[in-house]
Amino acid sequence: MLSSELQHKIDFKTKPLGALGQLEYLAHKIGMVQKTTSPGLVKPHMVVFAADHGIATAGVSAYPQEVTYQMVMNFLSGGAAINVFCKQNGIEITIVDAGVNFDFPQGLPLQDKKVRKSSRNILEEPAMTSEEYLQSLENGRQVVREIAGSGCNIIGFGEMGIGNTSASSLMMSQLFNLPIVSCIGRGTGLNDDQLQNKINILTAAIEKYPDLAAPDEIARTFGGLEIAQMIGAMEEAFHQDMLIMVDGFIATIAIATAWKKNSQILNNCIFCHVSDENAHLQLIELLGQKALLNLNLRLGEGTGCALAYPLIQSAVNFLNEMSSFEDAHVSNKNR
Repeated sequence: MLSSELQHKIDFKTKPLGALGQLEYLAHKIGMVQKTTSPGLVKPHMVVFAADHGIATAGVSAYPQEVTYQMVMNFLSGGAAINVFCKQNGIEITIVDAGVNFDFPQGLPLQDKKVRKSSRNILEEPAMTSEEYLQSLENGRQVVREIAGSGCNIIGFGEMGIGNTSASSLMMSQLFNLPIVSCIGRGTGLNDDQLQNKINILTAAIEKYPDLAAPDEIARTFGGLEIAQMIGAMEEAFHQDMLIMVDGFIATIAIATAWKKNSQILNNCIFCHVSDENAHLQLIELLGQKALLNLNLRLGEGTGCALAYPLIQSAVNFLNEMSSFEDAHVSNKNR
């Protein structure tokens, strides 16, 4: 009933049928999530989870591990791209230490959800113990419960963690039974020799754990603390009936893991952009989704969400504010 009411409202705006393209699909989705023909976006929020990865010490990234904590400090001082775009679009931002290999000074505007300093090196042992993984899921849920309590109904998730494209490639390979080489990209900008080294390292990691099947076991073995917290956060956002803005490759792996456990979560998801990371488009298509933007981004941080937010607002605004043919006394093609 609601679906047909929304579609009728969309179709009888003063425009040709379907003329607003993906904005029409978005407006319908948002109305369905909020269970109304007059939806609204309230207190938009971006959460950036940060953590280090044990596998980074094997040389899978063009950047050293200390960049993770340095970038967290940059987020906290307001100097990163995500800060600029959130400020531009009126989005509140929360930075979460999920497992950075650094002792941050007291008094920073940083949510301390550190489970441990860095995930373990998956070439030697699983990234997390079962207890650490479950605690990470719960920490992510706690962050979102608090934000939902403020009245927020749309939330996006970003990440920072040197080595996390490697973790995501491994998770994608196992979640979808794909050859690891098809899931690997250049991450933060590897050259050809570095890329081949990354392929060799991740192939060895896959071969070490041959019998993984359950999504949570795949995430626990190959993922990172920030990815695990993002999975929990996304699951809680769905539980809270929030709209979920999905950023790039790492965030999409998190939502894919949650989807493997509960396919209904995609009903709340808006895929904000296709990143320049090699496997991201393939991953979005495996989920049967389309992204709003394709700007060749490969930054992470949630930047794609912040950039897409004005389009999401536009979908809500046209649904609520654009005249119908009847209201505007405009002759309508027979429908």
